[in-house]
Amino acid sequence: MAAEKDEIKLIGGWASPFVMRPRVALNMKGVVYEMTQETVGKKSDLLLKSNPVYKKIPVLIHNGKPICESMIIVEYIDETWSDGASILPPDPYDRSIARFWTAYVDDKIPDLIRKLRLLVKGSAEAEVEAEKLNAALQLLEEAFEKCSKGKGFFGGDDIGYLDIAFGSQLGWIKAVEKIVEIKFLDKEKIPGLVAWSERFCAHEAVKEVMPEADRLVEFTKMLLSGSFAK
Repeated sequence: MAAEKDEIKLIGGWASPFVMRPRVALNMKGVVYEMTQETVGKKSDLLLKSNPVYKKIPVLIHNGKPICESMIIVEYIDETWSDGASILPPDPYDRSIARFWTAYVDDKIPDLIRKLRLLVKGSAEAEVEAEKLNAALQLLEEAFEKCSKGKGFFGGDDIGYLDIAFGSQLGWIKAVEKIVEIKFLDKEKIPGLVAWSERFCAHEAVKEVMPEADRLVEFTKMLLSGSFAK
């Protein structure tokens, strides 16, 4: 259990789905923290000092000690502020399954999003990458049916480890829907995931930190124009 007067700082950026993960976890645990926004295209001295190996966000600094990598941070938060519901499933098998699908999400979804947000709508390449994303979402639809056990979230009655890992990508999935004009969160194809995504985005721990799709589209335009480098 954490001390009463902890100093907690999170180094990150509003548009990063990986930064969103510890923000949701901290909100779920009711932990008050200071958010330090990094400037796009630059790395602060604090970031370089706190994560000298990868030099990337997010970094959680707890009483002067840095913790790096988004899902490692989520696990740290879960173990440190252990009062209340656990983010990781209590059952060892369920934990292993949640970690397996989290690894799948990280292996597939971010890379496809990065590719799609750079492509022109209607292009052959966009169609190819869209098919890959649809295939990944279909597998996650099946995973949701098994992991949720008929409840509202991958974690059961409330948000859990896999919900945070995958849910953090929803803002960007909605943004690339607008960029390439292809519907990915289609209730005809993946009804379970679509209903889950609505519950996730409406959750008290999520709704204040989930970036709007339109804002992410504008962020992408600024990245492509080089505005952040000026």
